[in-house]
Amino acid sequence: MSTNYSTNGDSETLLRRPLLSSQRSIVNSTSQVAIVGSNVSPIESLDYEIFENEFFKHDWRSRGKAQIFQFMIMKWLLCLLIGMIVCLVGFCNNLAVENLAGIKFVVTSNMMLERRFLMAFLVFFVSNLVLTVFACTITALIAPTATGSGIPEVKAYLNGVDAPGIFTVRTLLVKIIGSITAVSSSLLIGKAGPMVHTGACVAALLGQGGSKRYGLTWKWLKFFKNDRDRRDLIICGSAAGIAAAFRAPVGGVLFALEGMSSWWRSALLWRAFFTAAIVAILLRALIDLCLSGKCGLFGKGGLIMFDAYSASISYHLVDVPPVFVLGVIGGILGSLFNLILSKVLRIYNFINEKGTIFKILLACLISIFTSCLLFGLPWLTSCRPCPPDPSEPCPTIGRSGIYKKFQCPPNHYNDLASLIFNTNDDAIRNLFSKNTDDEFEFKSVFIFFITCFSLSIFSYGVVAPAGLFVPVIVTGASYGRIVGMLLGKKDSLSHGLYAVLGAASFLGGSMRTTVSLCVIILELTNNLLLLPLIMMVLFISKTVADAFNANIYDIIMKAKGLPYLETHAEPYMRQLSVGDVVTGPLQTFNGVEKVCNIVFILRTTGHNGFPVIDEPPISQAPVLFGIILRDHLLTLLKKKAFMSSPMATSGDVINEFSADDFAKKGSSKGRLKIEDIQLSEEEMDMFIDLHPFTNASPYTVVETMSLGKALTLFRELGLRHLLVVPKFSGRSPVVGILTRHDFMSEHILGLHPFLVRNTGKSLRF
Repeated sequence: MSTNYSTNGDSETLLRRPLLSSQRSIVNSTSQVAIVGSNVSPIESLDYEIFENEFFKHDWRSRGKAQIFQFMIMKWLLCLLIGMIVCLVGFCNNLAVENLAGIKFVVTSNMMLERRFLMAFLVFFVSNLVLTVFACTITALIAPTATGSGIPEVKAYLNGVDAPGIFTVRTLLVKIIGSITAVSSSLLIGKAGPMVHTGACVAALLGQGGSKRYGLTWKWLKFFKNDRDRRDLIICGSAAGIAAAFRAPVGGVLFALEGMSSWWRSALLWRAFFTAAIVAILLRALIDLCLSGKCGLFGKGGLIMFDAYSASISYHLVDVPPVFVLGVIGGILGSLFNLILSKVLRIYNFINEKGTIFKILLACLISIFTSCLLFGLPWLTSCRPCPPDPSEPCPTIGRSGIYKKFQCPPNHYNDLASLIFNTNDDAIRNLFSKNTDDEFEFKSVFIFFITCFSLSIFSYGVVAPAGLFVPVIVTGASYGRIVGMLLGKKDSLSHGLYAVLGAASFLGGSMRTTVSLCVIILELTNNLLLLPLIMMVLFISKTVADAFNANIYDIIMKAKGLPYLETHAEPYMRQLSVGDVVTGPLQTFNGVEKVCNIVFILRTTGHNGFPVIDEPPISQAPVLFGIILRDHLLTLLKKKAFMSSPMATSGDVINEFSADDFAKKGSSKGRLKIEDIQLSEEEMDMFIDLHPFTNASPYTVVETMSLGKALTLFRELGLRHLLVVPKFSGRSPVVGILTRHDFMSEHILGLHPFLVRNTGKSLRF
């Protein structure tokens, strides 16, 4: 056994503090920590590369055609189940929000009709507060990992970061129920982001390979007990979530490809497309059911229920400059939105760290402020007479619509109340609608824009499931309307079309995805004629916003401390070799190792991977045989696969184990720990032959390779460990191990602070 080489293994000992956290006293020597949901938690890396040891090869060689066929069938069957479950969840989510919020608005409007203004405000105020408190309480007490949209955590997971508890049954249930109540409480948050997390949760739970606790031990489920297959299913679940939220199956697949996944291949594209297609087909059938009037207040309202802008449009070259300006301003506003939101989230986290009571009190303050603002603002605008030939009954009574009466006299409506006293989905429909250029005043739309921009920032940080997609669309649509009103009759494009383009520009400026957002908006509006304008405005807004900061989800990931590996290497990484960043001490094992040595190393370190070195007399000189995982060592200790003498055994020992013994558990709670293993003194003096269970063909790099080149290899292959070998012989056969931590800028610039001066970079964003 050797302990004198320089690396950190997988211990990741240098702590990477989450920027959102003010706690500086937490010490963790086994892993990095990050803010997962609303709590600071230790995190580990995932290994998406198949671990090819002799046991794995023997297991695959023993599988017949029937088992291979079962594996193929299960992949597609699970995609079918994911699509069906996510579709039903999305439909019921929208149904519940429409009815909860609809009842609240109808009761409030009825009291306004009776001129009982104080009672109407109390009903609006109390119902919003109760819904907010309920959503935040169940989230804070039952599943803090359900906080926020969940997209940053899912995106980090697909990059190889294992954040604990983000895919549990508890998180899934709280995500669904909390999202319904929080969105219904008039907080300016959306349900699209939580639907992505919901889809990922459904996929992760189906791909856990069964559960002994609940008696789900069907052998067909055991094929997916590895990180790679779970990752593929979670990608399909993410695509299904967007497809269910926006009725945009193709946009969902492209969003999973462009905005979520770090790895992609053609076979996965087919499976994600199949999953999203199942969502679209089933959703269409459920929509037909609701159009027959069997869904209560839920009818033509909601993003999944209407074609937002289906008018035939015509535009000319003279219309391009205003659209160009729209994209530029959208990029500036999007980057400003990201900047302010990141600052507000830090303040909120400082408050949330004080305890659950403070989390709920913060949410109550936001709810009270929101209710007072939303009820009071329509009083600032004047009443407008109903148009002579309205597209729907004016004023609107007892349902959603464009013409809300609020405090106005008969045959009049309040245009600002028509935007505020509706769900966000209905507000978007009102802004996107055709032939409504004269329905809204400039003052009302401007107030609504400022309100949406502010409330979407202050509402997102509450401890409840909350998305950003819909608030950004609402804000962008109102800003687009403002531009259309300023241009007036000088432009041939309608205000509804400018609202669509404004939503696209603000989405591009904040989210920074282009292709997927373009397709999602096209699927929402059901108008392919918008394609050139949407492409242009998205490209411009993203380009402008990239000059200021990163997209909102990357900013949140970095603030939470999630060690996300980017696709590109920083310039300073080309100046360093891999030998410049590995730190020690390195823990290694001999090919035939003493039990007491293994137990000691596992108890004193948190490393996940250990190099295995053969030394004389097994080999003529010290040679690197491979790498063995911590979980596999624990399994060998638990099964007590010991020998009385330090001699290499034959391959018959692998017949004593099954594939399920080495399968990775779905959650950290069920994983074996060294503290769970009890050994006698006699057993501690025995030996284990590690050769059959060691990956004899690990990925290795020479110590002189540039760090940037090693990063590309590490990320593209989805590795957790990358062995560093010496350039020249005569030294130890292994220099160290590169892990995710070694590629983080905080670690690199901490070891080589001169790079900060040379590159002009800082550790904070």
